Amino acid sequence: MRSLIGKKAPKFTASAVVDGNKIVNDFSLAQYEGNKYVVFFFYPMDFTFVCPTELHAFQEKLEEFEKRGVAVVGCSVDSEYSHLAWLNTPKKNGGIQGVKYPIVSDFSKSISEKFGVLAGGYSPDEDGNWVCNGLPVAYRGLFLIDKNGVVRHCVINDLPLGRSVDEALRVVDALQHFEEFGEVCPANWCKGKDALKATDEGVSDYLSNH
Repeated sequence: MRSLIGKKAPKFTASAVVDGNKIVNDFSLAQYEGNKYVVFFFYPMDFTFVCPTELHAFQEKLEEFEKRGVAVVGCSVDSEYSHLAWLNTPKKNGGIQGVKYPIVSDFSKSISEKFGVLAGGYSPDEDGNWVCNGLPVAYRGLFLIDKNGVVRHCVINDLPLGRSVDEALRVVDALQHFEEFGEVCPANWCKGKDALKATDEGVSDYLSNH
């Protein structure tokens, strides 16, 4: 898989559920370009076990993302109708009722494929039948996209491994600190800690153009 870092995020238009209760048929990340950062994350499937913990965790920190001018958007290979049904299911019953950020339907699996997170692939067998090698769901991919529509960070977890929402916030803070102060962020840097000056002229020129 080729990395998307430093490249424009793949474009798509798809159905999505927004505000927890409304289906829109022409959702696109392009609406945020020039205005907001985007944390775009994939999860394998609706009505599963690890996935609702992640979706609720993003909702619990949604205000923190919004304070930083970040739109949070989820995506899986389920239909918009499955998303809506899951959003109408109470948390105590394994649902994600209360989640308000957009959830995109990648029913065709084309978005997952464009972002390099599809866990399986399709190819013909010896009889000419198209079969899936692997699983036809998305890995737990997360992409931080800047206001210019460029991917600045990504992490992809295997299906059993839930993500850290706090780490997603930390990386947002690191990117915004660099953009504001021109300082680079060392290992384990957190907002409020000292960062580093990019004193080497070549490094400084490179960073200022990316």
